[in-house]
Amino acid sequence: MSTTIPREGSIEELRSRLAGGVLDPRSAGYDEARQAWNLSFEHNPNIIVIPASASDVSAAVQYAAQTGLKVAIQSTGHGVAKVADGAMLILTKNLDEVAVDPENWTARIGGGAKWEKVLGPAVAAGLAPLLGSTPDVSAAGYTLGGGMGWLARKYGLSADHVRAIELVTADGAIRRASPDSETDLFWALRGGGAGSFGVVTAIAVDLVPASPMYAAHLFYPASMAREVGARYRDWVVNAPQELTSSIAMMNFPPVEDVPDPLRGRSFVIIRGAFLGDDEGGEALLSYWRDWRTPEVDMWGRMPFAEIAAVSSDPVDPLPGLASTEWLDVISDDAIDILAAAMFEQDGPSPLAMAEIRHAGGAVSRQPEHPNAYGNRARQHVLEVVGITMTPEDKTSLEAFVTRLQADLAPHLAGGAYLNFLEGEEKIRRSAEGFEPESWQRLREIKAQVDPTNLFDHGIAIR
Repeated sequence: MSTTIPREGSIEELRSRLAGGVLDPRSAGYDEARQAWNLSFEHNPNIIVIPASASDVSAAVQYAAQTGLKVAIQSTGHGVAKVADGAMLILTKNLDEVAVDPENWTARIGGGAKWEKVLGPAVAAGLAPLLGSTPDVSAAGYTLGGGMGWLARKYGLSADHVRAIELVTADGAIRRASPDSETDLFWALRGGGAGSFGVVTAIAVDLVPASPMYAAHLFYPASMAREVGARYRDWVVNAPQELTSSIAMMNFPPVEDVPDPLRGRSFVIIRGAFLGDDEGGEALLSYWRDWRTPEVDMWGRMPFAEIAAVSSDPVDPLPGLASTEWLDVISDDAIDILAAAMFEQDGPSPLAMAEIRHAGGAVSRQPEHPNAYGNRARQHVLEVVGITMTPEDKTSLEAFVTRLQADLAPHLAGGAYLNFLEGEEKIRRSAEGFEPESWQRLREIKAQVDPTNLFDHGIAIR
């Protein structure tokens, strides 16, 4: 796609206002800077701003408003909704300062900081952040989209533990939203995300005790998917809230990065984390070990600093597609449909993974200060993921996922977990992330703080 190059005088004026960087399509580093983590998306912005402070963000937002540019925001590049073609792309990656307060069990996290930058100092203080599957994503983006990680059933969503949010809104104002100030924004941002309301420059969050966990994976052959799926459904019905778990069907590629026992093979996997002692963990896992000996058994004592090993998500950028659905019950038919989609194709399945995570517990309860996040009553969230190396792969996988969703429709609860969506589907299904009354309130707040829709690259709040 062609990109408009700003007038030299105009962009030099912007550069003169900022301590941070400003790139246009003629600039060295432009192509690297515009890259999303999911390589299926390609941003073609008119201007890229890499702010060094909230004041830089304010100046950039005012410039965009004055020159008729829409504003897109990127930290790590995960979770793209709408590509930044012809827009201003603000990269918050240098707003990455982290300060852990051990006495108050809190952290102040810059809007561009990854969870990995929080994890080390928090664990050193005996505390843990409520991060997700990987420390390689933006703490602010993950949190404000909801944030359901491996401690969720015990402590709730990451969004439920936000104490304050610092952001720049469409008028260029630097604001602080908390239970005591900008309360509508505070409600909206926690679950509604930041991309539609402003540029988040920092968040303050609660930390929790970094207790050792009993965690990891059990691998069963793909041929046992139906048996394992039914048994998992029964296992989690009365699971303690200290256990957050999932069942994942996975096709491992035949590449050297995959360990020998898994390379090029397919498995159904029980994975998760139990916040308790070894005796309690072993009692929970005896349900599986006494039933069938898994082909690979990795569950055991794990320090919280190694939490990323539970999901083992890739950290290098890839082209891919993900989709999501909520279920209240994991029915036999739903298990059969997923197993057939993952393992019973004429050729290799286009899906790399189908995972069902158990919610409930603290996820189902509103926090002390309610927020916009929806679908709390749902019990299980499904995510399907595929790798799309070519545009043809992407088209084929989109059609495959559409058929899969149609097959699963009688077994779905409705709604969407927006952190698991990207691109056109994230935009189209934005309202499904919220209860109807919350969606209406979000629209009203959006109209108040961004009446010209300057921030139109987040979820589609209209």
